[in-house]
Amino acid sequence: MPEKTLAPEANPAPEAAAPAQPNSGQNKARSLGQDAWRELRASPLFWISAVLLVLFILMAIAPSLFTSGDPRHADLRGHYLAPPSWSHVFQDDWFGYNGQGQSVYARTVYGARASIIVGVCVTLAVTVIGGFFGMLAGYFGGWLDALLSRITDIFFGIPLLLGALVMLQAFAHRTVWTVVLGLTVFGWMQIARVMRGAVITQKQADFVTAARALGAGTGRILFRHILPNAIGPVIVVSTIALGGYISTEATLSYLGIGLQDPVISWGVDISAAQSTLRDAPHVLLVPATFLSLTVLAFILLGDAVRDALDPKLR
Repeated sequence: MPEKTLAPEANPAPEAAAPAQPNSGQNKARSLGQDAWRELRASPLFWISAVLLVLFILMAIAPSLFTSGDPRHADLRGHYLAPPSWSHVFQDDWFGYNGQGQSVYARTVYGARASIIVGVCVTLAVTVIGGFFGMLAGYFGGWLDALLSRITDIFFGIPLLLGALVMLQAFAHRTVWTVVLGLTVFGWMQIARVMRGAVITQKQADFVTAARALGAGTGRILFRHILPNAIGPVIVVSTIALGGYISTEATLSYLGIGLQDPVISWGVDISAAQSTLRDAPHVLLVPATFLSLTVLAFILLGDAVRDALDPKLR
């Protein structure tokens, strides 16, 4: 009998034979920042807060874009407690006039600068100071951690508003920078605790052990390996706290301990409007509304950043 020949094997499918080509556009690993930005873009809270903050920051940087009026010009005979003219949008009489005959709208626009400068500068200062102390305490531990923790506890025992009020009493002339100093001295402790906890968690990670085994110095480990991975919770807390510093400045100014004339701020205007609240409530309500919206915008931004940086909340 003739030998039985075997049929040749069928050629494999082209998809199985050819090696899979990686899709560099879709499969490329994203960094933490890119992943967070992707989450932020999909968050309605982020866009609402971003629009409000851009508006208020533009007011602080370039108030002349919103009004051509002089916030210090006073006309008691012509404009004393004049009511708002709601149809005169962006005009001096849009929100009426205060007890000095000054445009409430113009003063509200120009008042954004002092309030936002205080909030931003205090936030930057407490983040740097508290972050530095917290990083040292969390990384080195031992007696240094005990010492810095006790110092933090001492300052934690002094309420922010009360401590700033007592400290600012020592200044005869209080400016934006004296208020920033007072709030910074009594406001860095929360950031220090958050940073300390984040550093303690990160220093036990494998990549830190590997960097130490390869001979990396303390500075490189802290600023190149631990800090980028521990900064997320600090950013969230700082963003939310920024709105609180703005409201604290307004409270101090309302009590007559914060900013003073001729500085224009929402807190100063709210304090001056309390004497005319019954006759002209708009004089107080307008700057108070802008203050509340600014604080709300920073809180919403902090919530959106927290949701974007924490994978457990997605």
